[in-house]
Amino acid sequence: MHRSPLNRFSSRNICKILVSGGLLTSEQARDLLRREQKVKSEIYQCSKKVSFQGISRTEALERMTLIDVIVHLKIEAAGNPAQILDEDRIYRALAESWKLGYRKIDPLKLDMNVVTGFISKSFAMKHRFLPLEVDAGKLVVATPDPFNHEALKDVEMVSRLKVMPVVSARSDIEKLIQEFFGFKSSISAAQALFSGDGVDLGNLERFSSLNAREDLSATDQHIVHAVNHLFSYAFDQKASDIHIEPKRNICLVRMRIDGVLHTVYKLPKQLHNAVISRIKTLSGLDMAEKRRPQDGRIKLLKQETEVEIRVSTIPVAFGEKAVMRIMDPDILFQDLEKLGFSKMDFNKYKQLITLPFGIVLVTGPTGSGKSTTLYSSLRLLSSSEVNVTTIEDPIEMIHEEFNQIAVQPAIDVTFGSVLRNIMRQDPDIIMVGEIRDLETAQAAVQAALTGHLVLSTLHTNDSVSAIFRLLDLGIPPYLVHASLNGIVAQRLVRRICPHCAQTIEMEAKELAELGVPVGKAGRVRLCHGKGCSKCRGTGYKGRAGIYEVLPYTDELKRLSTPDGSLKALRKKAMEQGLTLLRQNGIQQMLAGETTYQEILRITWDQF
Repeated sequence: MHRSPLNRFSSRNICKILVSGGLLTSEQARDLLRREQKVKSEIYQCSKKVSFQGISRTEALERMTLIDVIVHLKIEAAGNPAQILDEDRIYRALAESWKLGYRKIDPLKLDMNVVTGFISKSFAMKHRFLPLEVDAGKLVVATPDPFNHEALKDVEMVSRLKVMPVVSARSDIEKLIQEFFGFKSSISAAQALFSGDGVDLGNLERFSSLNAREDLSATDQHIVHAVNHLFSYAFDQKASDIHIEPKRNICLVRMRIDGVLHTVYKLPKQLHNAVISRIKTLSGLDMAEKRRPQDGRIKLLKQETEVEIRVSTIPVAFGEKAVMRIMDPDILFQDLEKLGFSKMDFNKYKQLITLPFGIVLVTGPTGSGKSTTLYSSLRLLSSSEVNVTTIEDPIEMIHEEFNQIAVQPAIDVTFGSVLRNIMRQDPDIIMVGEIRDLETAQAAVQAALTGHLVLSTLHTNDSVSAIFRLLDLGIPPYLVHASLNGIVAQRLVRRICPHCAQTIEMEAKELAELGVPVGKAGRVRLCHGKGCSKCRGTGYKGRAGIYEVLPYTDELKRLSTPDGSLKALRKKAMEQGLTLLRQNGIQQMLAGETTYQEILRITWDQF
C-alpha cells in the first residue's frame, strides 16, 4: 500500500484512531503493538503461497499494516464482544477520522464499463483504485488510501474528470479488481475473435441467412474463464439461480438473490451461443440440439464443498435461454428447527414424519423451499437402521446416505413405474419428487398402505387444497383417508437485515385494513430494515420459511369427499389448531423476523 507523507497508516496512528473511536481499549492497542511483528510473520507463513508470490519476505512484511494484524487475530470490539473488528469497521472508523466518505461496495451495482474503462488493471492493483461510478461529472473512486494524491491526479488526467475518492476495505477492492478486470479481459478477447456484423441464427425474427459464420468455440479459454467467473460470482453473492437470456442486441445475465432477480451483466450478443455451448458441455447436454428444451446438471467445487447446479435450456425468441439453479448443500440440508417452523408447528411436523407409514405432502409453488424441507427431513430421519430411497426428476442433490433414482421418461422410467418396482428394494422411507398424475398417486398410496413412509410434493396453494387435489387425480376417498398422514404448505419470506433493523410502530387498525390483523388494538411495535451496504439497500438479508402444518384427523376425513366444501374443511382445520400461512407470517412479523410488506407479497386471505 502506498505510504502517504503523514504516514497515516503507521501502527500507532491506526491504534490512536481506533481507540478514540471506541473500537479498541488502550490495553488492546498496547497488546497489538507489542505482538505486531510476530503476528505479521504468522500471516506471511499462512498466506505466502497465495498473497505474496514473487516478492521477498521483507517486502511482504513491509506491505502489511496493523489492520492486517487486527483482522487476522479477530479482535473483539471494545465493549461489544459480539462484534469482531473486520476490515469494514476499521476502514469506516478511519474514514470518519479523515472526514471522508466510506463506501461498502455492492458488486451488483457496479458497471463493468466504468470499473474497467478509465484505468488499467496494473494501475488499479498498484494503487488499489476501483472506479465505482460517474456522479455529477465526477468519477467516484474507491481506495483504502485516499491520500495517494499523485496517483489520483493521474486518474484525473486520463479520465478528464474530477476524481472524488471514497474509502473502502482493501480486500474488497483487490478482489473486485481481479474479478471485473479478469472478466472484462475474457469478454473482450472472445469478442475480438469476431469480425463483421454476421447473422444471429438463434434469433427467431430472422427467416433466412445467406452467409452464416461459425460460432466461437465453447472450449475457447476466454469463454471458459468467463463462465467460471459467472459461477464464482453467483457463489459469492449467494444466488439461487443464474439466468442467461438472449435479447435482440445483448446477452443478459441475471441472478436471483433472496428471491429477487438482479441484472448482473450485459454481454455482447455475439458471445451468447459460445456461453450457452460451454454450459451445455459442462452439463452433458447436446450442443447441436437448439430446438428442444434440455435438462442437465453440473457439479462444481465451492471452496471445499461440492455444489450441484441444475441446468435447463429452452429456445426463446432470440436464441436459447439457460437457467441454472444452484443446489447448495448448506441450503438444502439444514436443521429443521431453524427453517422457520413455529414451536407448535415443528412438533406437529415431526410427529407426521416419524410415523411408521403413510404419506406426508409438502405443497407450494416452485422456489418456495419444498426441496429444502424434504432433504432436511430425510437427513433427520436417515440412519444406518433405515433404507431411504428417493425418486427425483432430476436428482437435485446427491447424498451418500440416500439411494437416489433419477426419472427418465424417454425409457419409461417414471415416478409411477419406479415406485412399483422399488418395493422389492426393501425401503423404509421413500421420497417422491412430485405427485403429478394418477399413476404416481396410486403407487404412492400403495406404498403407504404396505407399511412405508412416503414423503412427496404437490403443487397446490395451501394445505387443505392438497386433499381435494388427490381426489381430483382420481384416488378414491377411502384410500386418501387410509394413507394420508398430513400436509405442509410453505412459502419463503425475506428476513429483515440484522445490520440495519429498526423498530417502528403502526396502528393495529391500519394493519388490519391492509389485511394483516394482529389480534389486538392500539399501536403495534414492528421491525423493518432501513437499508445498508450489507443488504444492498433492500432492508432484507436471507429468507425464512412460513408454514401451514395440517395433520389429517378423523374429523377432516369425514369432510373430505369429492363434493365436499374447501371452505368448510379449512374452517374445521382451524378449529383444530391449524395456523394458516398468513397467520404464521404475522407471527414472524410480530417477532421482528420479517415485514408486513413481505407477508402481503407472499400470502393471501384464505377466507
